[in-house]
Amino acid sequence: MALINPHVNFNGNAEEAFTFYKSVFGGDFSKIVRFKDLANDEFPVAEKEAEKIMHIALPIGQNLLIGNDVPEIMGSVNENENRSKISVSAKDKEEASHLFNGLSAGGNIEFPMGDSPWGSFFGMFRDKFGIEWMIEFNPNN
Repeated sequence: MALINPHVNFNGNAEEAFTFYKSVFGGDFSKIVRFKDLANDEFPVAEKEAEKIMHIALPIGQNLLIGNDVPEIMGSVNENENRSKISVSAKDKEEASHLFNGLSAGGNIEFPMGDSPWGSFFGMFRDKFGIEWMIEFNPNN
């Protein structure tokens, strides 16, 4: 079966965001590549971009949360127009609450964690980095 691995772009704070995500989900980064790691004569990297993240990956269960910083030359990400959400299926209500409370800290709660009309334990929010999340525990799965 195919796995879905969300990939999110950041305006220079990918490392900060992923360190925050790691503090909630646990685990270790499987890969971190900085723009300076790719620098060569054919691909020069400006000093102000050197430490930015070109690729970062955090394993979460069987999936990866992947991200990067967008180099200034490519413009910036409009964090208020993020049209996709990262959906997390928790193993139980306790895990769902832990993830919701941790990831939503400093963010904007759109749907508080609680019993949903469709029978699951559900919450939705935009985190402090502008990324939209849905956390759900479905006792029927």
